[in-house]
Amino acid sequence: MADSPDNRTELDPKIDEALDNLIRHLPAAADDSRAAPLIRSLLKTCLALGTDGTPVVDLKLVDAAMSEIRAALMCFRPYEQVRKISMFGSARTKPEEPEYMLARAFAERAADAGFMGITGAGPGIMQACQEGAGRARSFGVNIKLPFENSANPVIEGDKKLVEFKYFFTRKLFFLKESSAIVLFPGGFGTHDEGFEALTLIQTGKARLVPVVFLDVEKGTYWKTWDQYVRDHILRLGLISPDDMSLYRVTNDIDEALGEIRQFYRVYHSSRMIRGKLVMRLTREIDRPDLDALADEFADILGDRPIETRDPYPEEQDEPALLELPRIELSFDTRSYGKLRQLIDRLNAL
Repeated sequence: MADSPDNRTELDPKIDEALDNLIRHLPAAADDSRAAPLIRSLLKTCLALGTDGTPVVDLKLVDAAMSEIRAALMCFRPYEQVRKISMFGSARTKPEEPEYMLARAFAERAADAGFMGITGAGPGIMQACQEGAGRARSFGVNIKLPFENSANPVIEGDKKLVEFKYFFTRKLFFLKESSAIVLFPGGFGTHDEGFEALTLIQTGKARLVPVVFLDVEKGTYWKTWDQYVRDHILRLGLISPDDMSLYRVTNDIDEALGEIRQFYRVYHSSRMIRGKLVMRLTREIDRPDLDALADEFADILGDRPIETRDPYPEEQDEPALLELPRIELSFDTRSYGKLRQLIDRLNAL
């Protein structure tokens, strides 16, 4: 069995043989031949930590992180076909404040539209969102802190609550599982989540999803933030003008929810396969429209056409999506702001 190309750790031949014998008896390896080398690589890395003389404190970190990732994967797996919105905002917002009522109303509307909500499971905006969505349509990814350790009463004790020791594993699932991100006014943590989401989307390290900054009517919290981005980041050339397409600032729930629903009107999802960007669509697109899109966005497609195609063999691990129409693009893998504009044009067809 081949090891991952990034894993060059050498182990005793007897251990290698024992790994092969173990993996042959694992259900995941038996069900999918592609799983076996990946499981082997994971086990080999773990064993190598023992031969590297890794300090116990670092072994504890890796062990806890792996356990948290496994628990979260198991939690979300039954709901993998349901679109979810990650929602962020201040833990200090009180129920009587307009931002709390805004978050509650948005989450309720989103749940009515078929979305599930993901929050940090704490108080404030997080609790407001889970009150709006309801326990049945809520996930909680709680961080264990010395001063804020318990989940809010809406999600506490629910099977869709995952407890995290580390912020980095928790952040992974906010982005991995979400089909959209909505941010309400908040402190350092909210800004951290917003900038990290935009950074990962801008660099192609996270899925391209709608990012919406939502404030109360006549509120200036995110408008001021947006002006800062334009005056001190965009103006200095630290981001490109196209990157401004990666988010939307609004004071209107209808506009916020409409931004998310419109994003999935024709576009469904995408993944890179063999150097090509494969987009799954909700319906077929006429050839003249595809040719027009290819001409309009030729600069990020290498002047190559947009082709229709059948699923790649690599997509068999997403059986629920195999019947969707597909298009294939020669995307340059760096112009994600412009790619968002292409998706917006696609959704307008």
